[in-house]
Formats: sequence, C-alpha cells, structure tokens
Amino acid sequence: MPEAPYITLNGSAELNHEQATSYVDAGATAADFKDGSVTVTVTGSVDADEAGVYTLTYSAIDSDGNIAKPMTRTITVADTVGPVITLNGETSMEINQDSDFSDPGATATDAVDGSVRVVTTGSVDPSAAGTYTLTYTAVDSAANSASKARSVVVKSLSFWPLVKNPIDLDVESIVSEILSRMSLDEKIGQMVQAEIGSVTAADVRQYNLGSVLNGGGSWPNGKQSSVNDWVSLADSFFVASTDKSDGGVGIPVIWGTDAVHGHNNVIGATIFPHNIGLGATNNPDLIREIGEITALEVAVTGIDWVFSPVAAVVRNDRWGRSYEGYSEDPEIVEAYMDEMVKGLQGAAGSDHLFGPDRVVATAKHFIGDGGTTNGTDQGNTEVSETELRDIHGKGYISALGAGVQTIMATYNSWNGTKVHGSGELLTDILKQQMGFDGFVIGDWNGHAQVPGCSNGQCAAAVNAGVDMIMVPNDWRDFVQNTRAQVNDGSISMTRIDDAVTRILRVKARTGLLDQVKPSERSYASITSLIGASEHRAVARRAVRESLVLLKNKNSLLPLSRNLSVLVTGSGADNIGQQSGGWTVTWQGTGNSNSDFPGGTSIYDGIQEAVTSGGGSVQLSVGGSFNGPVPDVAIVVFGETPYAEGNGDISSLEYQPGNKSDLALLKSLQEQGIPVVSIFISGRPLWVNPELNASDAFVASWLPGSEGIGVADVIFKSNNGMVNNDFKGKLSFSWPKSKSQFELNRNDINYDPLFSYGFGLTYNDTDTLGDNLDESGSTGGESPIIHPVPGLIQAEDYSAMDGIQTETSSDVGGGSNIGYVDSGDWVEYKINVASAGSYFVEYRVASLGGSSGFEVLVNGIKIDNQNIPDTGGWQAWTTSSAVFDLAAGNQVLKINAIGGSWNLNWINIVSE
Repeated sequence: MPEAPYITLNGSAELNHEQATSYVDAGATAADFKDGSVTVTVTGSVDADEAGVYTLTYSAIDSDGNIAKPMTRTITVADTVGPVITLNGETSMEINQDSDFSDPGATATDAVDGSVRVVTTGSVDPSAAGTYTLTYTAVDSAANSASKARSVVVKSLSFWPLVKNPIDLDVESIVSEILSRMSLDEKIGQMVQAEIGSVTAADVRQYNLGSVLNGGGSWPNGKQSSVNDWVSLADSFFVASTDKSDGGVGIPVIWGTDAVHGHNNVIGATIFPHNIGLGATNNPDLIREIGEITALEVAVTGIDWVFSPVAAVVRNDRWGRSYEGYSEDPEIVEAYMDEMVKGLQGAAGSDHLFGPDRVVATAKHFIGDGGTTNGTDQGNTEVSETELRDIHGKGYISALGAGVQTIMATYNSWNGTKVHGSGELLTDILKQQMGFDGFVIGDWNGHAQVPGCSNGQCAAAVNAGVDMIMVPNDWRDFVQNTRAQVNDGSISMTRIDDAVTRILRVKARTGLLDQVKPSERSYASITSLIGASEHRAVARRAVRESLVLLKNKNSLLPLSRNLSVLVTGSGADNIGQQSGGWTVTWQGTGNSNSDFPGGTSIYDGIQEAVTSGGGSVQLSVGGSFNGPVPDVAIVVFGETPYAEGNGDISSLEYQPGNKSDLALLKSLQEQGIPVVSIFISGRPLWVNPELNASDAFVASWLPGSEGIGVADVIFKSNNGMVNNDFKGKLSFSWPKSKSQFELNRNDINYDPLFSYGFGLTYNDTDTLGDNLDESGSTGGESPIIHPVPGLIQAEDYSAMDGIQTETSSDVGGGSNIGYVDSGDWVEYKINVASAGSYFVEYRVASLGGSSGFEVLVNGIKIDNQNIPDTGGWQAWTTSSAVFDLAAGNQVLKINAIGGSWNLNWINIVSE
C-alpha cells in the first residue's frame, strides 16, 4: 500500500509574536520513501501589525497523488512591549535654590501606537534645597507601561560656603567717594591691565590705566635687567598714574607679575622648587616662609602684586602645568593655599598685613584647570558642581579664608562654557555664594576665547564678572570698544561701577592709595635682599624636604663623601633644567648657569660634598671617565623645561622612542658601576626601565636654584652619619604604566606603582627589585580600537600632541578636537574588516579656513585635506575623500599642516 508523505514543522506549532515586528515563518518540510523531499504548500497568513490569532496550514502531495496529513501552526500576535521613553535633557539636573525650574519633560514612542502620552509624577520645589525625583510614565493601548526617572538637585544657596573676609578694614566710604568723582573713561581705564612691553608711562597717564603686568620673559631692560631697572620703570608708571594735572582722580597703578616659585623673572632671585616638589614636603609652615621671602624680593623691585598661588588640583598628569599644582588631592592644596596667601600678604590682624615687605596675592586659576578632559591645557572640565566644589574648590575656600584679594579666571571651560564668560561661576558662585569682595582678574587674553569676543572687546566677560581684563597688547581697542558697549547698553553702568569698586577696594585695603612711589618704599632697591643667603637657605631646605626616594637597592644611599664619584647626565650641571618653566623666561628655556648668580647646580652640591670628605669627582655629561672605574655614578636626567600647553603630552612614558638616558644608565651598570638616578621632572612619569637600570632612584622634581640641597640628603656627613634623611612623600601617585593618565588617590581600581604618600627613608628596606614590567601596558587606560567601516569620534584618540578637546554644538553634541596649531597631531587605532576602497568623511569647522591636515596610515600618506572657511568654530561642514585600506590593525594619524580648525568625527565606509 503506497504511503503518503509526512510533514515536519520547523519550530514550534504554537508561537507568540510581538505586534508590529516583522514575522518570518519558519516553514515546514515534507518527505516520502519514493520521492524523498516533497514540496510543502502553506495556506493562511499572519498580519503582524494586527493583534489576533492566526493559523497557517501546511500540506503536501507526492508524485503518486498521496496526500499528507496537514499540519498547522498557531501564531498569537500581541503587543507585549511597553513604550520607549526618551528624556528631554539630562537624567540628572542641578539648579540653584530659588531659581526658576522648567521640567524639560520626556517623549514616548510605541511600535504599535506611535507617539504615546507621557504622564509625569513628582514635583520640584525650587524654594527648598533637596533631591527630587520626577517619574515619567507612558502606557500604550495594550496596557503595557514603561517608566523613566530624572533626579533634580536643588542646591542650597549655601551649596558653596560663604567665607567671611578676615581683613576687617573699613574702606567703603573712601572707595565710594573716589568712584563718585571718576569719569567713564577713568573707570574703564581701571579695568584694564596692559603688558609693560606695549605700554608707556604716557599711556598710563592718558588712559588712566589701572594696572600693568610683565609676562613671562618680559623685563624692563632685557633679560639682565637690574633691580634699579625694575624700580625705575615702576616709578614711571606710578608717577604717571597719580598725575592729576588733567583734572582726573589720579589712582595709583598696580603692577602684577608671575612670581610662581620665587621672583622668577628677576636675575639673581631665589628660585624655590616648583609646587609639585613643595607638595611632597607636606609642610605648610615652610610654604608660609616661602611666601614671605617671595613677597619681600618682589617688593624690592617695586612691584605690588603676584599672580600666585596656584590652587589647581591636578587630576591628569598629561597636563603641561602639572608641576604648578601642589597635589592631585585637595587636602594639601587646601592647607597650602591658606599659608601661601598669609605669607605673601601677611596674616589678617597681624602687623605684617600688607606691610612694606608684603604684596597682593592671587588665587588662580578659578576653577577646574587641573581637571580638564585628557589633561588638555585650556580644555574642558567635565564634572558635576559637587565635584567642582569638593575637589577643585577647596583651595579657593581656604584662600578666601586667608583674605586673598584677587582671583584669576581660568582659560578652561566648565562643562562646555568658558569660565571667562561664566556668570554662574564668577558672579553667582564666587562673588555671591562664597562672598568674595575683591576683584577678578582675567588671564592673558583669556576673554578672547569667549564666543563672540576678541582680544579687543568682550562685553560677555565683563558681564560675567571679570573685573579687570588682562589685555596685554590690544588694550587701546579694548578701552574704545568697552566705552562703546557701555554707551549702547551692552554693559551696564551698574556693572562698571561694581568692577571699579572692587578694584578700588583692593587698592585701598592694601594701602596702595596711600603709597609713595616705589623707589621711596622701605625695601625698594635693596639689592642684597634679592637672593639673600638666608633666603637661599630656606630654598635649600625646601629642596631637601621635597626629595622622594623611590628605590634604594642594598641601601646604596646615603653615600660616603670619600668615594670616587662620576656625575653625569644632561641635568647634572644645568640650573635652568632643574628649575623648569616659568624661570627667567616663560618656557624656562634659553637659560645658562650664568643667569643664576648665587645659585648651585646639582653637580655643584655633589662636588662640594665629596671634596669636603676627601673623595674625587668627575663631571661628564655623556658618562665617560678617566682613570679607574668610579665607585658610584650619579646620573641627573629628566624633562627639559616647558610651560602651559607646550608641556601637554600624550603618553606618560619618559623619552618615548629615544631612550638615550636609559642607554646611559645601562652602560654604567654594564661596567659594574652602582647607579644613583636623580630624576628631574614636572610630573610623575612611567620610568620602569630607568628604575630597573638604577640602584637608587630619587624624584627631585624641579628643585630650582639651590641644587646643593640634593647633595645634603644623598651624602652622609663627614663623620659618616646620616646628614639629612629623606622626608619627601608623593603628593602625586606614580604610574605603573605609561597610560595611567588619571591616577588619583581614592580612585576605584587604584593601582599605582608608588601610592600617594609613598617615600622611603634610610630606615626602610627597599623591596622594589630590578624586574619591573617594561612593556608599559599594565593598568591604566586602553586606547579604543575603532572598527572600520565605522564612525570615529575625534576625541577618542589613542595618542596626540598639542590637541585640545571642547564641547561641540554640532548635531549629536559630544566633543570635538580644536585649538589646533601647525605641527599638532592625533592618532587613532583602527581595525579594518577587509581590504578595499573606502569612502571617508571628515566633519570639520574653521574660522578663516586653513591648509588643514594630511592623513597617514601606518606612516604612509594617503590623503590631504584643505579646510574651507565655514564661518565659525562651531559651523560644521563635511569634506570627503576615497582611499584604499589594507585589512587588520593599523594606526591612522592626522598631522596638522595648518592651524585654526576643529574636527568632530571621521566616518569611514566601504565605497
């Protein structure tokens, strides 16, 4: 008897299917013994867009006409998935108490119903501080629901602490009387600070300028300017400013200078260790002493005001200004800001307050300069207000408590807004919540980075709360344009009067309004006080206390003084290198030992110690020596000087690619010579190979002009006893890998090579060994590998030089790279799925156009892009190209041929 085919369902006979999603039937198969596979016929259909129960029937007939027993499948189509809710705006918001709040709301879409109504539960009371939750719920026609919540923090009006100014000097009536007699031009003049290289005494008189400054590497009469040169120029400005022959008020000018580690622009001054080294001393009393000495040496030159101290809490060591910060942790910064302000200005209530041996201090750079994304100088600090206060604000709170009179605005942005243009930070928080009643000074043309501004005009910065504009060269334009902006209402007279009141208040409090000209002041022109021996003794002590011992194999240190010692390395006899940036010149470059009369190199100190103990010393930068093999080699090496953005780096590896110093260390070890490494640096760096090649390793930071302090610690006294033990403890965590850019105490997954607070003494046993990992790949951040085809966000680079990031207003938001200069570069690691021809798009913007960039893959140039004038830094356009790519992992590099362009993303797709 013939047998009919048999049918087998693929999959289940009963299915549930989500409404409004495509239904693809799994089908069935049929077979018999004669024909093998038999065709299956399906009757019935499924409408996936309509809820219901659907039946599909499967039948089959073989070649002999035998009919299979039909099979059926039941499909139940139903809507079981709730709507998708999208919040308008952020999932968490912060507002100030008593401010207006408008719920940005949410939207909901459903695959079946389309747009769905959203119901909001919860409320926000802006008058009461607290955390509120708004819940957004949507229900579709099938009764499926979804919810999403938003938290809204209403910050108390005392979210930032109100700090009472301890300087209780009643000058308000004096200030009001002077203000009442001033013309608009005189008021605007008070708000302007010009650079001494672009202003004359006659200009000060004509424009009623309120302030002058000397920038880094700017002097009255060249680099070798004498004390009398400084005082003479100060006299000329002072006399001009107080000239009332034109019927004006005649308000004394105030001169500001960057005295950031001593009076560092003046030849022969005492140069203290940079702040990163002072942080390692953990000695607040020492900080006050340094402030007092700095103030006195500044007063000798007739200058009134210093742009110091720095309150930065450094969170990413790639930042080129890391050495200007005391620590990665606010604890040390908070303690030091208090003492440095008191040292510079004198303590409130003391006889020294604004005395003839004191100056006006500045807390800078307000706020968040040490917390930018990628450690980019002048970049974007993307943190909550709570973190801004609790990490980056601590130093300002203590500085205000010490009575600091001026605060400098920072170049960086906070969550996309340039601080020079942020009324929230400068006025609402600093002046109103925190109660600061001194004046805010801008940074060097910092106002020009505010959208819509230029060097010569910026109503936005004035309105935001910058009281005195640092406009070094374009000050004439600024005066003229500000007058016009007042006249057209862009800047109110109320705001002008507030700014000038603050400036006059500081001048009155500090006694400047009553001062005689600089040359007639108590300490003026006393040249013997510049670099005085007692001042250098304090700096030498600061060097001793700042040194951190990281390795001491077999207790090699301290050394006896009767040894044969080879001193080598680029930094051994180089006071300029050991002093770093902001030393005589802006970058600290171009200096020789002759520019530091009275100073000592590290070699000078070693030579003095060894010869006093009967030993012998050879100095050889390259490491060669005459005669027998020396008993020990002291190798002094490290970073060369830099300042600000020129010091930004993409990797924490010391000497990437060029390991000349490592080669020197290994060469000495191979000759059987014990090696002591003295490492000069402005930040912790990945030096595992150098540590392995050293028997002892000392982090000396940037010790300044008194290099002799190093020998005080690494050598015994002549009687063979410990002379000075190591006291320094790390105020910055030391990286285990070259990519541990953000490595800070109390971080989650904190894994340094040397922890915050680490530092050996001569009583400790060193267990570090010589086998540290030298790959540099352990721990830290792993660079993103971008799949190709795919979209590469410009800020997701694996390496760069000179690149900065900022918040983008392009479609999709996020960040872009910008502030590009010729010679900058950025790299991306890519993985190409398959070899072939690819279409690439670059999202670019430029104000004025640029010769753009070249594109290289694995070092081979494959494209070149000129960038048109798009009409603005956030006016975006897309350019494109086609090029071939091989398969596999590669490095895509963009080299800036020209500057002045931004890049938001790169999109690479198969052609």
